[in-house]
Amino acid sequence: MRQYVIFEDETAANFNPLVYFRPVYDLRVGIFTFREKAEKLFDVKFDLHSRDFLTDFMREENPDVKVNEYYGDEILFVNGRAIFTQEAVDKIKSEKNEKLFVSENAIVAALLKKETYFDFIQSKAELDFSELRGNIDEAEIDAKVHSYIWNLIYNNGTEIENDAKYFFDRRKKSIIKDYDGVWFIEKEKIFIGENVKIAPTVVIDASDGAVIIDDGAEIMSQSVIQGPAYIGKKSVVKIGAKIYHETTIGEVSKVGGEIENSIFHSYSNKQHDGFLGHAYLGQWVNLGAATNNSDLKNNYAKISVKHNGKTIDTGLQFLGLIIGDHSKTAIGTLFNTGTIVGVSSNIFGAGFPPRAIPSFAWGGADFIKEYKLEKALEVANIVMQRRNKKLTDALKKVFTDVFEMTNRERIPYKKG
Repeated sequence: MRQYVIFEDETAANFNPLVYFRPVYDLRVGIFTFREKAEKLFDVKFDLHSRDFLTDFMREENPDVKVNEYYGDEILFVNGRAIFTQEAVDKIKSEKNEKLFVSENAIVAALLKKETYFDFIQSKAELDFSELRGNIDEAEIDAKVHSYIWNLIYNNGTEIENDAKYFFDRRKKSIIKDYDGVWFIEKEKIFIGENVKIAPTVVIDASDGAVIIDDGAEIMSQSVIQGPAYIGKKSVVKIGAKIYHETTIGEVSKVGGEIENSIFHSYSNKQHDGFLGHAYLGQWVNLGAATNNSDLKNNYAKISVKHNGKTIDTGLQFLGLIIGDHSKTAIGTLFNTGTIVGVSSNIFGAGFPPRAIPSFAWGGADFIKEYKLEKALEVANIVMQRRNKKLTDALKKVFTDVFEMTNRERIPYKKG
């Protein structure tokens, strides 16, 4: 019996702070998450490998699959940060012998027998299959491997186009019904789901790429959406919004102002005017009115970031804001190019705050202090209840574990 497991490898921390509340494979890029893409291509429901502190929460969120439980006579492990071609998937699934599948010098899949994987997976938070190289045959395949969170922003437009094919493939009749006073440009590249509201004076322009408006979304008047773009289920685009190319708005989010080449994972809000560009927002993020980020340096130089305590040259000319789950900004908040904000932080005040803001931070340019765990849990509970979601004991434990894991980030800001 073959078990299919999607896993996190040794690079998981490269995707902080977006993976403190989820595994890497549950990050969204394009329309779907890595896991959703893989399940469509492999045509299976994956069991899950995750870091230990996420186990209980993942079991609660995924009751129909196994989490960190291994039972197959053989297991096909699939790397949760890779995107595969159908040809590569067919090659992987047809393999009968133990094999490591490699792309861009990363192991993107591994087929192992029980006697091999049983010893290997013991006490491993992330799976590093490179330890097996030289002992198991390898095969090169075609897959796109992501190494850092900003890779997802950079590849988002391409992935929207790739994922859009799923919607068009299942279309049975014309997707455009009679929306009075709405301008559809290149209708054949526009998909409108069920129960979508689009007000008069809206412009949906697919000249440069597909536009997908998913079920239950609402697009208010005088908004412009330029493809490639995705508006998720039950999300709202506010009056006069300007949604530029390569933007993904996950489900149950509210957006306004100007947004370009950015990803909203889901359940996050930017309801007011202000610019957000080349950015990635986790869940339960709220940006106050007139929050703006820069995504291009004045000298047009490549952008470096401060990430996991290191300075990294991203090689990108455009990179804006990366902000973790449950973080919030006050009105008029400004962010410099390549700013990374941790989870459950509150940013406010005049001027530009630091370009690396720790998790559970309170403050901005003038000062930063620790945001108390008890208060963070209290606010998260209120916010989630407003969307009929529950702050469960398993999720509280994740909050507590992440608070402890990120303590070192806040040491420079603690008094005494």
